[in-house]
Amino acid sequence: MADLLVRGVDDALVQALKQRAGAHGRSAEAEHRAILAAALLMPPRQKLAELLASMPDVGSDADFQRPAQTAEAADVFG
Repeated sequence: MADLLVRGVDDALVQALKQRAGAHGRSAEAEHRAILAAALLMPPRQKLAELLASMPDVGSDADFQRPAQTAEAADVFG
């Protein structure tokens, strides 16, 4: 396993890291490893176009049109 040394880190970031580590019940070093793993090893986010293209065809657009509004339908609390 390799070592990683980060120089010139702002004091506010170090303090935030220590607070976050304490909230999770681990050392600052362990928290640093967890943050790096979460940021670098997570699967890449799917692009919106890919997500939309993966949606199944569930019918025609007419299936989702609102019916014409009548006086009866407009008075839902009457």
